[in-house]
Amino acid sequence: MNPLALLLLALSMSTDAFAVAIGKGASLKNPRFFEALRMGLIFGSIEAITPLIGWLIGNVAASYVDAWGHWIAFAVLVALGLHMLYEGLSPSREEIEKPSRHSFLKIALTAFGTSIDAMAVGVGLAFVEVSIFLAAGLIGLATTVMVTLGVMLGRVVGSLFGQKAEIIGGLTLIAVGAWILSGNL
Repeated sequence: MNPLALLLLALSMSTDAFAVAIGKGASLKNPRFFEALRMGLIFGSIEAITPLIGWLIGNVAASYVDAWGHWIAFAVLVALGLHMLYEGLSPSREEIEKPSRHSFLKIALTAFGTSIDAMAVGVGLAFVEVSIFLAAGLIGLATTVMVTLGVMLGRVVGSLFGQKAEIIGGLTLIAVGAWILSGNL
């Protein structure tokens, strides 16, 4: 696989994480660059690990990942999106101040939900001439950059839309989950 194809693969693997990061950034109280970078590094690390796992699994679990991976991603993202919608629509939400950061667990679960497709890609990469470490590294790097930028863009969205940003973020998570599901039916 040539370097340009690897770069395009890495960028395409990070687009769903970018969309989710905008919603995550919008739901925070004035996120700073270091919080955006923290989230980017968590997403990027998970997004880099999942193709390695997929590559290692290779032929053994290819049918399982292909058959169920999109359903797992859909369920995780919809559950998190519904939680964000609940928080955004809650009447007492206006009295509660937005958090300045999301918990590691919440970020990691969201990152896992957006990286199931990268695991499936890793399975496919087991059957072609490619350096899996280079591919995983590029995917992780692209995701880190895209999520960091997405969180900072979400900061602007959050200040423009206020509490509705949480609703937008929840709808974004659900939309990404539906997009993953519809692309694999």
